[in-house]
Amino acid sequence: MKICIVSDSHDNRPLLRAAVEDARDRGAEAVLHCGDVVAPSTLSVLQDLGLPVHVIHGNNTGDLYMMSRIASRPGSVVRFYGQDAGIELGGRRIFLVHYPHYAEAMATTGRWDLVCCGHDHKAAITRVRNLEGSETPVVNPGTVGGVGAPATYAIGDLDALAFEILPVPESDRPLA
Repeated sequence: MKICIVSDSHDNRPLLRAAVEDARDRGAEAVLHCGDVVAPSTLSVLQDLGLPVHVIHGNNTGDLYMMSRIASRPGSVVRFYGQDAGIELGGRRIFLVHYPHYAEAMATTGRWDLVCCGHDHKAAITRVRNLEGSETPVVNPGTVGGVGAPATYAIGDLDALAFEILPVPESDRPLA
C-alpha cells in the first residue's frame, strides 16, 4: 500500500491539493497529515479526491471543534484524531505526532512500523534504532505549505517501508 505523508499545510490549499493529487497519481491510497492544518476548511480541497485523510493537529490548532465536525460529516474523507494517533494501514502500525523529538522517542519503543511527524519544516527520512533491536523509519515530509522552506511531501510504500521526499508540483487549477 502506498501512502502520501504531508505536514504543515498552514492553510495553503493549492499546494496541499497539488501534493495529494500527485501522490494519488503515483498510487497513494491514503493521506497522513502530521499537523498544522490551521483552518480546518483547508481540508475541504481533499474531499473530492476520495482518499482517506488521517489528520492530527499540531501547535497551530486552529478550530479543533470544527475539525471534529468536518470529520464527522457523512461521506467525509477526513479522520481527525487529536494531538497524536496510532493507526493501522496496510498491515502496518503507524504513529502520527507533530513534534520530531516525540517522533524519535516513539520510534525507539519498537511498537511502531513507521512514525511520522512535522513541525520544523525540515524534510527528512531517518531510521531510529529501537528497543526491539531493529530500526523504525521516521518520516518528516517537511512543509507542504511551503512555509520558510520548499513545499514538499513524502510518498511511501508500506510493504517495503520505503519512503521518498518529493517537491510539490505546481498546479494551475483554481480551487473552489
